[in-house]
Amino acid sequence: MLLDFGSKPIERQLILSAQFLQNELPVRLAHRVAELETVPYGLSGKASVMKVRDWYVESFKELRDFPRVRDGADELAFTDLLRGIYHRHRNVVPVMALGLAELKRELKSEIGVSDLPEIHTMLDNFYMSRIGIRMLIGQHIALHEPQKEHHIGLIDTRCSPARVCSDAIADARSICMRERGSAPEVTIYGDPDFACPYVPSHLHHMVFELVKNSLRAVYDRYESGSMEPPPIRVVVAEGEEDVTIKVSDEGGGIPRSGMPRIWTYLYTTAASPMEEAEGRNGDAANGPTVLAGYGYGLPISRLYARYFGGDLQIISMEGYGTDAYLHLHRLGNVQEPLQ
Repeated sequence: MLLDFGSKPIERQLILSAQFLQNELPVRLAHRVAELETVPYGLSGKASVMKVRDWYVESFKELRDFPRVRDGADELAFTDLLRGIYHRHRNVVPVMALGLAELKRELKSEIGVSDLPEIHTMLDNFYMSRIGIRMLIGQHIALHEPQKEHHIGLIDTRCSPARVCSDAIADARSICMRERGSAPEVTIYGDPDFACPYVPSHLHHMVFELVKNSLRAVYDRYESGSMEPPPIRVVVAEGEEDVTIKVSDEGGGIPRSGMPRIWTYLYTTAASPMEEAEGRNGDAANGPTVLAGYGYGLPISRLYARYFGGDLQIISMEGYGTDAYLHLHRLGNVQEPLQ
């Protein structure tokens, strides 16, 4: 469906898209409200989680009360409604992270993947659904905007993974420079002219998170020594089925016993920027991007990869470094995982 309309959809196609969303979105939002109301261990009662729930309820009511889309004027008004919903939900991830941080403080223990499986399963489903909802809404909105060359809404039919990686690397190094004063070098290997259909914003998010983790690991390992930090290596490989991006560092690696925890939403080795923002009486939901501390980067990046049929794997050698393999399914025949 996402590639069906072409770069310049006619009014009838936009009306059909709006009618589909008018039927589909309330169902998805209602499921998310039900999940947020039944999260165990008291998480559903945390103020930040209740705030997110209220956003979903408000959006559900707005969609439910909107008259049936029948013509172009209705479709334009409906698109304006979608813009408001898209904006309202922009901070769901950091606000939910605040609730998780509060729960972790209360439990006062190092929480691993096996301790609270119900919460991790719920959050996987919740965030995968959020990716889908924002993809559907964002795609419809983008079809009303001036189209960039080779774009169909959010999808770049000629997306260059190497160029997106270069942008993500620059952004991650900029943040490392801002927080640490310097940043290890990152070397990229790959053909910048190779292109395939993909959503550049999704790819940027995933590569940014992986490079950010590697920058932090390498910086921390070599900060106090006299040796020059070895460069992080990013390799883009074109396959028939997948495009694979490998991010390799020599940041010391992860203990084998700690590997299961990297995929949880309750684990990070860094101080939480959410808690720091709260301590400064700041608005944690609107704070700047920081180098580490949310404990969300890897699990959500894996969901982004899996949304379009790809995956994310981490292989680590304690005492040496870590390799992350990001597999991107080449788009065209992958169905959305309906939630």
